[in-house]
Amino acid sequence: QVQLVESGGGSVQAGESLRLSCLVSGRPSEKYIMGWFRQAPGKDREFVAAIVWVGGDTHYAQSVKGRFTISRDLAKNTLFLQMNTLKPEDTADYYCAAGTPPNVMWAHAYEYWGQGTQVAVFS
Repeated sequence: QVQLVESGGGSVQAGESLRLSCLVSGRPSEKYIMGWFRQAPGKDREFVAAIVWVGGDTHYAQSVKGRFTISRDLAKNTLFLQMNTLKPEDTADYYCAAGTPPNVMWAHAYEYWGQGTQVAVFS
């Protein structure tokens, strides 16, 4: 069992930055992939970024590549999403997820989810 708790959301102006955190408790498998997803009102949940929990390989959605950075601190069991140069279209609830998806972009393939943290970007 794994529990995920996100924090760090807020309201910012376009161009500013935020760093989201996801505290991972329980016993995450070395094989786990940790992902960040977001869901805007009225839209489907979409992939943002993913990292192999132990190996550290990263993957990004094209829409955030070069602006967002996913990382993790294994000693603190914490996943991060550094979001720079935020845009109004980044406004959404952001969720961290854990599991062994065959494709990191497949939300339905992740086993564990946090409760989400809200990000609002104003122009």
